[in-house]
Amino acid sequence: MSATGFLTADELNRLLPGTFPGLLGIVVDSHEPGTLTSHLDIRPELLAPNGYLHAGTVVTLADTSCGLPTRALLPEGSSGFTTIELKSNHLSTAREGRIACTATNVHAGRTTQVWDAVVSNADSGKTIALFRCTQSVLWPR
Repeated sequence: MSATGFLTADELNRLLPGTFPGLLGIVVDSHEPGTLTSHLDIRPELLAPNGYLHAGTVVTLADTSCGLPTRALLPEGSSGFTTIELKSNHLSTAREGRIACTATNVHAGRTTQVWDAVVSNADSGKTIALFRCTQSVLWPR
């Protein structure tokens, strides 16, 4: 890991086992400062009782994809971050296959970061959800 907190996709993937994103099966595909791509293979346990992909599964993929790269853009001297707001618009769903996510930094300031993510059906490319979150930058007391 560099002094800026940048981790490669492989390093980020090694953080996931034993965590909620790891339990869901989230995999980081690529990471560059300000952008991360990831995916998740749909399995029956990730569906809602109606047989469609659970919204929480989609939100967790998007939130994880925005949260993991946040560290690389934190200002020098900060101690971390926490999510203070998130919003998702669900436009479609899936029952099987793979969903993919691309997260992009929109703002990396001294007190907040804003990230956008698009979750799509990996096979068709159809957008499943649009997501935005705001991270609060934490400072030592």
